Amino acid sequence: MIIRLFSLLQGLEQAPDDIDKRMKDALQSDCTRYAPGIEIICVRVAKSTILEIIRQRYEQIKEERTKALIAIEKQRVAEKEPETLKKIVIFDAEKKSFVSKIIMEQKLKEKESARRPHQIDNEMNFSWLIKEAEANKLKLTPQYLEFGFIEGTTNKTKIYFGKR
Repeated sequence: MIIRLFSLLQGLEQAPDDIDKRMKDALQSDCTRYAPGIEIICVRVAKSTILEIIRQRYEQIKEERTKALIAIEKQRVAEKEPETLKKIVIFDAEKKSFVSKIIMEQKLKEKESARRPHQIDNEMNFSWLIKEAEANKLKLTPQYLEFGFIEGTTNKTKIYFGKR
């Protein structure tokens, strides 16, 4: 019965207006069950007065508890702050690395595209030189060499007309 009254009194914060009725009903149901014939007519619970010293002490304890909770939260925040800063620094470094990688790839592609026309020109010139070398190789016949000799000597020969 005491446990039941205690659980009834714990609900006072929720509905203090009907405490008298709730107390009477709880007592009557227990009396009906355990002591038949007893009838509860009326119950009146007077509001208790708390001494000012006890109230102040209670408020002081409550305030200290709140301050302790605030200190604990500040400590948690202080512990998490370096971790958060570390994550921010890592994120920034990864972002810079990623941007740098993209810029380097872009520069590489630009150089590759600038090098490509020169490479094509070189390949064309090389191809032309190879064909010219093959053509010159085909020219190296005894008849062509004799023709070159005759042509060379006629170009250097000077013919004078007149008295001298």
